[in-house]
Amino acid sequence: MPLRIAAVAGAAVVLVGAGAVAAFATAGDGGKTAAAAKSTPQADAPRRPDPRVLEEQRRRLNLERADQAARKDAGRRLELQPKGRKPTPKPTRTPGAYAGNPVPAGEAQRIAKAMLPSFGFDPDTQFGCLVKLWDKESGWRTTAQNPSSGAYGIPQALPGEKMASAGDDWRTNPRTQIKWGLGYIKDRYGSPCEAWAHSQSVGWY
Repeated sequence: MPLRIAAVAGAAVVLVGAGAVAAFATAGDGGKTAAAAKSTPQADAPRRPDPRVLEEQRRRLNLERADQAARKDAGRRLELQPKGRKPTPKPTRTPGAYAGNPVPAGEAQRIAKAMLPSFGFDPDTQFGCLVKLWDKESGWRTTAQNPSSGAYGIPQALPGEKMASAGDDWRTNPRTQIKWGLGYIKDRYGSPCEAWAHSQSVGWY
């Protein structure tokens, strides 16, 4: 009987010892695992950019853009005004300087209106008739020429050489042509309105 109790007690001791070994083994393994987990380096978290670095980058980018824009503007200015180029002076017009450069109708009309009083015509009553007359005849063009008759100039002198009596530049100078034309109107019809009335009735003056 005592031998059975001793055997049972020995078995219990063996079992307890085995459990302790297993527990130690388990604890030991867990410690290694924890240590391994603790020693394993983790991936670095993404670092936030330094605001001062970003500000410096933006400042440099703005400076580069401003420099590029300034260079482009300088290039355009050089194209518009190359070095050494002088502004072209506006041509001045003097009597007798109309060759190859017909005067605009408006300017010719201003010349005629200013000359009317010197022929005894009232600009307030006669200028309108004169405008209509020479609009029809030549459109107030100094180089107007009738292809069939050969009449020439603002007053359509026939032949055009008649206007040489008013100046050698009769071919291109509106003042010379108007001077001759007003003299012709005064001698033949008395006034621009009378000449216009005749032109309306027969088609010429």
